[in-house]
Amino acid sequence: MLNKLSNLMNSLKARLIISALLLNLILLPLIGFTLNDAFKQQVSTSAKNELKAYLYSILAVTEVDNGQLMMPEALAENQFNVIQSGLFALISTPNPDRKKTSVTWQSNSFLGLNLPDNLPQPEIGKSEFKEIEIDDKPHIIYSYSASFEHKILSNDGLSVDNVTFPITVHIIKDQLDYQNQIDLFGQYLWSWLLILMVFLVLVQLAWLLWTLKPLAQFKRELNEIEQGKAMQIQAKYPNELQAVARQLNTLLNTEQRQRKRYRNALSDLAHSLKTPLAVIQSQKDLSKSSFEQTNIISRIISHQLKRAQTAAGSSWHLGVNVMSVSDKLVRTLPKIYREPQIEISSSVGEQCIFKGDEADLIEMLGNLLDNACKAAKARVHLTVSMKDTGLNIDIEDDGPGVSPELESDIFERGIRADSYLQGNGIGLAIVSDLVDSYQGQLSVSRSDTLGGAKFSLSFN
Repeated sequence: MLNKLSNLMNSLKARLIISALLLNLILLPLIGFTLNDAFKQQVSTSAKNELKAYLYSILAVTEVDNGQLMMPEALAENQFNVIQSGLFALISTPNPDRKKTSVTWQSNSFLGLNLPDNLPQPEIGKSEFKEIEIDDKPHIIYSYSASFEHKILSNDGLSVDNVTFPITVHIIKDQLDYQNQIDLFGQYLWSWLLILMVFLVLVQLAWLLWTLKPLAQFKRELNEIEQGKAMQIQAKYPNELQAVARQLNTLLNTEQRQRKRYRNALSDLAHSLKTPLAVIQSQKDLSKSSFEQTNIISRIISHQLKRAQTAAGSSWHLGVNVMSVSDKLVRTLPKIYREPQIEISSSVGEQCIFKGDEADLIEMLGNLLDNACKAAKARVHLTVSMKDTGLNIDIEDDGPGVSPELESDIFERGIRADSYLQGNGIGLAIVSDLVDSYQGQLSVSRSDTLGGAKFSLSFN
């Protein structure tokens, strides 16, 4: 339970950090693209207005006389007079024979350049703004079509006719200046956005670390309770977490009081049952078989009462260091099994924690090690490790092992493997019951290293 709560806190912290990073990585580039696009639109509008102003200045000096276009030799805007200055003016008229426009006038600045084939030809009174290439270089062009009326003498030389003269004025400018503005703005924009992004990330991370500091402390306390190093949450937290801490402390206190009441009641029951059994066993006329049965009943009562008092139901907040228990058993058992001398070795991680009651761990390890010593010729090895899936315990011996026929039945009460010359077959059943109570797994197989039996326990 506490482990799941701790994992939930880790997940919450990770999501908050990821959300903050995504906010910067998505929002700021989106703002950058929007600003850059807006600036491009502004530059384009400014360029269009500039070219429109130049166009009006050209129209102001344009005259048509007797069907001929009349333009001054020099224009007021000096860039039109300087060869290849980057600002050009063209005037085209429709050419019915070629079905395309023909340029009838060009500014001095256009000298030395090739005329483009795709000059715009908007309708009279309308304009068009677009990009165009001249000699493989990008330019912008603003075109406006107008119609001039002028009077000419008729063929008879006596009357005057009004004639329209359509023209299209093209103002062209090198796009390099505008592109430089856009590039420079983009360079400054993205540089400052990158600086801002780094700054915001650092500020957000610092703020999150400071904000999530109570969660980290809360998680440490949960881990200490889970490992049996503490019984309650002691630190002071913000109101939101403090409410959770109070509820957890209430749950812990309630569970501890219930366990105490259960154990006291079961101890009274054990005393009530054992006293009549002791009286029965003290009868002199009690037969041998009856005496053995009462002994069995006494052992079964002790085992069932012990199992009922097990802490498995509350193991989510208990923790026992496996090494402290295993070392005692490894030192004690060789003193019992002297003939033949059994060598018991162990490999136990210092951080291996059994989430349960110490007495239950001693019961399980003691029974399995005792059975291994009974079956072993000379060696028994204990391995305890912590993995992602939880706690794993392996006990191996160099005895004859367990036959495949008995592997599925050896944990049944009263079943005894042929290699175990002592005992009545309830040791492994006790281990199996305790493992089940902790929702663990118990299995037996052949040891690859010692060649005998290998009993494996795993707890999530």
